[in-house]
Amino acid sequence: MNSLKILAFGAHPDDAELNVGGCAAMWAAQGHKVKFVSTTNGDVGHAFKSGKELAEIRKKEVEAAAEVLGIETEVMDVHDGELMPSLKNRLIFLKYIREWEADIVIGHRPYDYHPDHRYTGVLMQDAAFMVTVKYALPEVPCLAHNPVFLFSYDHFQTPIPFNPTIAVPIDSVIGKKMDALWCLESQIESFWYKGNFVEINPVPTEPGARALRKQEFFDQCQWKPGWSKQADQYRKLIQHTYGAEIATQTKYAEAFEVCEYGRQPTQEELKDLFPNISIQ
Repeated sequence: MNSLKILAFGAHPDDAELNVGGCAAMWAAQGHKVKFVSTTNGDVGHAFKSGKELAEIRKKEVEAAAEVLGIETEVMDVHDGELMPSLKNRLIFLKYIREWEADIVIGHRPYDYHPDHRYTGVLMQDAAFMVTVKYALPEVPCLAHNPVFLFSYDHFQTPIPFNPTIAVPIDSVIGKKMDALWCLESQIESFWYKGNFVEINPVPTEPGARALRKQEFFDQCQWKPGWSKQADQYRKLIQHTYGAEIATQTKYAEAFEVCEYGRQPTQEELKDLFPNISIQ
């Protein structure tokens, strides 16, 4: 199969890494091209830091994570909490998708708890189809064929619950995904520590203490249960795509829902579009 180009939009400099990091690592290892775009700069997402200082920190963090995953990354110059579904931003999304010549585009559903997440999903949907319209942003050549647009997993039920089309085992790269997330130190010490922006637990700099903190993060990461839940909840879907043996062995998964506004692949096409997985 020819090399694929995958573009994943995450609202903040950690969202795509959390939602798509496992598949991204496998795609990259299999010779495909992957790019993450953070649609805001994350400049308010910390207990004690903010503004330009935090934006620069988080940009460096996702660049380090991208190096671990073997992908490219970019951060939009939009303040955290201020992304709007404007025409200007729609054209920016069109530009990203066209310039990457994306086969697959991934983003949040527009039913998420955070406005930046919701509007990332809206903008991705608004770009679907328009990426093929020649005289919409005519200075950037349009795509001849519409990509497959997908939503990443969330647990929200109102107004419409997540309805997965494919679930991908990520057990083979869970260590690499965790290594990438470990690069996002500002989040580990702030919001990820207690789930609020009041308490903080700085990551140690002394090598021994730092190694212990890293192991603690790997063992107790609050996101692991979510990846396990996706494996358990969508095990039949994993079996349908990858077979009974792989489904039985899967502990962690990333699930995705095909957006009806883009190209509609068959289940067999989806299997070809997503990473190849076999019993080791």
